[in-house]
Amino acid sequence: MKLLTILFGTFILALLGTLVFQGKADFLFSGNLGMAVFIIFTGFSHFKFQKGMAMMIPDFIPGKMFWVYFTGVLEIAAGIGLMIPSFREITAVLLIVFYVLVFIANINSSRKKINIFKADYTGPGMRYLYFQRIPMQIILIVWTWYFGIHLQ
Repeated sequence: MKLLTILFGTFILALLGTLVFQGKADFLFSGNLGMAVFIIFTGFSHFKFQKGMAMMIPDFIPGKMFWVYFTGVLEIAAGIGLMIPSFREITAVLLIVFYVLVFIANINSSRKKINIFKADYTGPGMRYLYFQRIPMQIILIVWTWYFGIHLQ
């Protein structure tokens, strides 16, 4: 849930910043900035924890390292796309699809007790999926829809 701290922290700081510098809080900008910082941060983590992330990918998918790096680049691009108004809505739609698809890797990771930070099998297992990852995925999907599509 440390990642959600980045999302909510950035959102709150952006709200306060826009309130101070513009005279009113800008929810659309702040919500998209929060998600942009969040997704860019997770994108860069694909390059730091690549071995653990590769372990998450189901065995039947070839070229695991390619997909780890590719999705990391996609996440960074999505963060940038959310901050460009003309790309925001399509970026949000694609990001929601991405969140649904990547959930398969999260199920695989939980079943195998993968610890992505250590690249071993000492992870928390299914309780992580049920009590952290599923609630976080729901928050990410709803947040992306609300700020990237609904408020447009």
